[in-house]
Amino acid sequence: MAVTVLDDKTALVLIDLQAGTLAAPTVPYPAADVVARAAELADAFRAAGAPVVLVRMSTSPDGADAVPGRSEAARLAGGRSRPYDLGPIAEPLTGHESDILVTKRAWGAFHATDLDLQLRRRGVTQIVLAGIATSLGVESTARAAHEHGYHVTFAVDAMTDIDEDAHHHRVSYLFPLIGEPGTTREILDLLAGVRA
Repeated sequence: MAVTVLDDKTALVLIDLQAGTLAAPTVPYPAADVVARAAELADAFRAAGAPVVLVRMSTSPDGADAVPGRSEAARLAGGRSRPYDLGPIAEPLTGHESDILVTKRAWGAFHATDLDLQLRRRGVTQIVLAGIATSLGVESTARAAHEHGYHVTFAVDAMTDIDEDAHHHRVSYLFPLIGEPGTTREILDLLAGVRA
C-alpha cells in the first residue's frame, strides 16, 4: 500500500466531517483523529494552491429530495423519506473562502451535485479522499470518481467507519482496485514534492 504520485491538478475531497458523523463511535480511528488529519491535509492543499472540497450531507426540511427507495432501514423508519442533516462541518475545516462546498443528498458526492463540474473547471485530474464513513460516503464517492475518470488516492488514516471490518475490507481489498491507498504522511510528502 503506497501512493506513487500526485498529479499537478489534484484536489482534496473530504466527506461528511460533520457533527452527526463525528458523534458516532468510529473504528479503527477516533473521529477526532480523522478530523485532525483531514485538517492537516486541507491546510497543506490550501498552502499549495490546490482545491479543497468539503462535502456535507443534508436534505430539505421536508425530506422531499432524500433518496427514495425500498430498504430495510427505510422500512424501520416508517417507510417514508425523512429530513436528514448531519449538522455543521467540523470547525477546524471551516472558514476558508477558497474551499468548495458541495451538498449531497445521497451517500456519494457525485450524484446530483456539481462536484464533477467544480473539479473539471479547475482542471483536476486526481482526487485525494478522506472522511467518514469509509464504507458509505467515501466508498460511494470513490467509485463514482473512478467511473468519471479521476485518479483516486485514499488517505486511509484520515477515514474511519462505524464497522471496523467494513473499513478494513475497503482499504485492503476494494480501494486498491480503483486507486492508491496511503497515509496522510505519504500524501503530504508527495504534495510537498509536487509543489516544490
